[in-house]
Amino acid sequence: MPLPTVTRAAVLHGPEDLRIEEMPLRPPGPGDVLVEVDAVGVCGSDMHYFAHGRNGANQLRRPTVLGHEASGTVVAAGPEAGLEPGARVAIEPAVGCGACATCRSGRYNLCPAGTCFGSPPTHGVLATHVVAPARAVHPLPDTIPLELGALIEPLAVAVWAVQRAEIAVGHRVLITGAGPIGLLVAQVARAAGAAEVIVTDVNDARLAQARKLGATQAVNTAAQDLELADVDRLVECSAHPAALWQGIRTLKPAARATVVGQAAPAVDGLPLAHLQRWEIDLVTAFRYAHAFPTALSLAADGRVDLAPLLTGRFPLTRAAAALRAPVQDPTHLKVVVRPDGTSV
Repeated sequence: MPLPTVTRAAVLHGPEDLRIEEMPLRPPGPGDVLVEVDAVGVCGSDMHYFAHGRNGANQLRRPTVLGHEASGTVVAAGPEAGLEPGARVAIEPAVGCGACATCRSGRYNLCPAGTCFGSPPTHGVLATHVVAPARAVHPLPDTIPLELGALIEPLAVAVWAVQRAEIAVGHRVLITGAGPIGLLVAQVARAAGAAEVIVTDVNDARLAQARKLGATQAVNTAAQDLELADVDRLVECSAHPAALWQGIRTLKPAARATVVGQAAPAVDGLPLAHLQRWEIDLVTAFRYAHAFPTALSLAADGRVDLAPLLTGRFPLTRAAAALRAPVQDPTHLKVVVRPDGTSV
């Protein structure tokens, strides 16, 4: 059977201007795989690009296919790919050059020349078919449904966040923000041995889900004060500076705060003197490095439950509606687009 030479994709031309178009599809090279996409998760960055034409400092400058959280089935593979047609896979979207000192050190997520699917100007995976480097494609264990494979990417973000936070057995952990990443961080923190996991948000439905997924305490900070002390680790997932400053005040001496939510280019109010007085480490997390294998293991054996996070499905023809859905209905956690047309 001949390989497809075109793909149908959701192309962003400008704010709120998403078009379903046919685009040429190159054949896979020696180290590539051609993947038929099954599901694509909608991320906050996709929503920012769709609504505003930018995400943080990165700006849309030409029409770009959105999406970076994907699962699918290998249709064809180059001779050096090491994968066979029919393999079920999750796609790791961020790829380093592999040659610079940063990549050689293992921190390919920080590669100055790195690219990421769906981060303009690099076309993303919100399409029927994509070609990806085989080194960025991970076979899915049989225990992970193909649809949930799209959630391995945000789970990898959570794994990296917990590693950067250095969460260990017995720690008391505060997670600010009960969106998909915060809920995944809570589960990974428990898997890492945290004795207490406290989650804050202003959305009661999300806090209820946090309790179901293992949080020992859930606090609506719009309704009550955050009266905590002696916290070992803070993981900030809300992208609200006030949540970070408030969370820092709960930390014990020599604790650590880790910023995971998309930070603004500059923020005011950093309690630097407080951090210095108590030698509290303030670190950041950007994407992930070598986190997909751990994420796959956690999901495969049930230590992280992905299914409750999937709250909506849309066909490719309604990709714009999928990008609006979490804003229009705050009870949504993770919405996926099914390019084959499957939706609920």
